[in-house]
Amino acid sequence: MKREFVTGAVDKLLSQFKSNDSGNAPVLLMLGGFKFSLNTAVFQQIQQSNDFRWQAQDRVGQMAALQYIGPGSATMTLPGIVYPLFRGAGNEMSQLRKLASQGKPQRLLTGKGGNLGLWVIEKIDVTSSEFTVDSQIQKQDFTLTLRKHSDGTNV
Repeated sequence: MKREFVTGAVDKLLSQFKSNDSGNAPVLLMLGGFKFSLNTAVFQQIQQSNDFRWQAQDRVGQMAALQYIGPGSATMTLPGIVYPLFRGAGNEMSQLRKLASQGKPQRLLTGKGGNLGLWVIEKIDVTSSEFTVDSQIQKQDFTLTLRKHSDGTNV
């Protein structure tokens, strides 16, 4: 009986250090080494925004002339949910914070291997709710804000 307790405690301890493994669930997106899937963190939608820069040239007696000066910023917002007691390791938001704190652009890949370029994590918002009686989080709503890193291309 003691052995079962020790094994259970070790399993619980090890579960806190699980890697970001999608298991048999398909990977939806991969940012650096972080895999978004049903077994880790799943986003509900993808919101994209692209700015295009136009410089105004004032003219006497006329409307300002506009000159296109190039692309502006591109951002992507991924709102989603993690159910730590159902799937995943429960440390997905910590993994994303660690990835962001590296201060390096990360490659963003689609689940089918498409390369979306280099992106940085600008912001991570997390709301934890639905707690168990022993204070374990059952649900985490998150919003991840990414910004495209300039890699020298126009798109």
